[in-house]
Order: sequence, then structure tokens, then C-alpha cells
Amino acid sequence: MATVITAQVVNELRTRTGAGLMDCKKALVETDGDMDAAAEILRKKGAATRDKKAGRSASQGTIASYIHLGGRIGVLVEVNCESDFVAKNELFQSFARDVAMHIAAAAPRFITREEVPAEEVAKEAEIVKAQCEGKPAAAIEKIVAGKLDKFFSEICLLEQPYVKDPSGKTTVNDLITEQITKTGENIKISRFSRFQIGG
Repeated sequence: MATVITAQVVNELRTRTGAGLMDCKKALVETDGDMDAAAEILRKKGAATRDKKAGRSASQGTIASYIHLGGRIGVLVEVNCESDFVAKNELFQSFARDVAMHIAAAAPRFITREEVPAEEVAKEAEIVKAQCEGKPAAAIEKIVAGKLDKFFSEICLLEQPYVKDPSGKTTVNDLITEQITKTGENIKISRFSRFQIGG
């Protein structure tokens, strides 16, 4: 017997993912009411939507700021979207502030892994290889790839676990995907500056 999908469950998934009501209901029916599996389906659908919109111009947006308590850390971040309408929307403004707060807390150095200088990546790979001395070449390759992924997730904004998600499963990139799903527009983080007293 199929699980009954209530309006309350659909609403809960909608709140969690930001997806439309019908998409939430379809995902819950498809997963027989499994909330986590339905959220994963919606996340993949959001990623596909994001990829479709990636080529679109995002020349509007906002510059958000965040000053940490005590004024010891400050952040400015430029977040872009496609239209002035979305740029002025409270949902988008709140998202931009959340990104600024995340940057203050997590101290990324780059936005994407492509921005990390090749010599820095090579140096990190060499350190890992030195730690793997005596292991088979195939194993070393896998270990290096895994350690580099971890390295990127520590220093690249889009790959960092979002600080407001206690589970550590949501990355900043996932957060952007959710916003793209909610607004229907291409959204990107163009640049940021993080200032720290004595840092």
C-alpha cells in the first residue's frame, strides 16, 4: 500500500528545499514518502536547472556586508542575479547576508577550486604523496585525490560545508542551487573580501 502524502509533509519538504509544491509532491510520491530521498531528487533537479541557467548573464545583484560581533571580522561579498526584481527581493538579500556571514565564519580563500594557483595544488599533492610512501601507486592516486578534495572544501567557498547546516551536508554551492530553484534566475558569487583585525 502506497504511503499517503499529506499537505503537511509536502510543505515541510518545500520549506527544507525551496522547491515548488508540485515538485515536492512528485518527489515524495516517487520516494514513497522518504523525506531525505525526496530532498536528494530535488537537489539533483536543482543542479540540472542551475547548469541550464549557468550561461545566462547575471549583471544585477547586491553587495552584502557582515560585521562579526566585536567588529574584529568584516566581510563584503558581491552576489549577482539576472534581474533588478530578484536583486531587491528580501529572499535574495537574506541569502547574500548569509553568504557574507558564512565567509566571516569559514574564512575561504577562493570562490572555486579553479582559482587556486596550480603551484599551491601541486605542493599540497606532494605533501600527501610524501605521507603515502611505500603504498601502491593506484592507492596513492586515490588518496591524493581524496585529500585534495578535502583541501578544496576547506579553502574554496563553493565547496565549504555551509556553517548554518549542523549536519555538514549542505555546501555553499548547494545553497546557491536552492536560490536558483527559488528565483528561477542564474545566481553567482563574483567576489568577496574578508577583513580580520591582526589577520
